[in-house]
Amino acid sequence: MDLSVKLEDKVFIFEFKLTEKATGKSLKQIKEKRYWEKFQDFKNIYLIGIEFSREKRNIIGYEWERI
Repeated sequence: MDLSVKLEDKVFIFEFKLTEKATGKSLKQIKEKRYWEKFQDFKNIYLIGIEFSREKRNIIGYEWERI
């Protein structure tokens, strides 16, 4: 997990990847490693995967899911 943000009854869990094309690996890693488990006492949990391009130096893909 690269970043977690807690706001009242919500938690946002972020994973960032540096890659050449959008692959969805960042959100997949959050789920596989079950980073959200330690935040189960929050009512709303958001998983957010963001992928950056080395070449473009910008966001090339993102996915999110609420659990």
